[in-house]
Amino acid sequence: MMDWNAYRSEVSSRLGEFAEMSPDVVGGLRKIGGSAAKTGHLEPKVHELIALAVAVTTRCDGCIAAHTKAAVEFGASREEIAEALGMAVALNAGAAAVYSARVLDAHAALSNNK
Repeated sequence: MMDWNAYRSEVSSRLGEFAEMSPDVVGGLRKIGGSAAKTGHLEPKVHELIALAVAVTTRCDGCIAAHTKAAVEFGASREEIAEALGMAVALNAGAAAVYSARVLDAHAALSNNK
């Protein structure tokens, strides 16, 4: 298993270096992240649970490390995290089904061109 604490620290350090080289890019990223929460309709814990589900669907280890820590800090339980991850699994399976239909459509287009 990965040492997530060490990994999170290393990613944070590298992102700090990147921020020094490209402050506008990292500043823009921070602004986007902060803007999502500005409406105040969802609690911070819910934001982090959503972020974890998205992190799994996009396969971002850095996001998993950061948002797991933040979710716990906002009071998310292991069970709440598991429920959010269940939604990620369901969405990935659903997306695979939809994209399977696209493959069949692409195949049909090939058949029509012959």
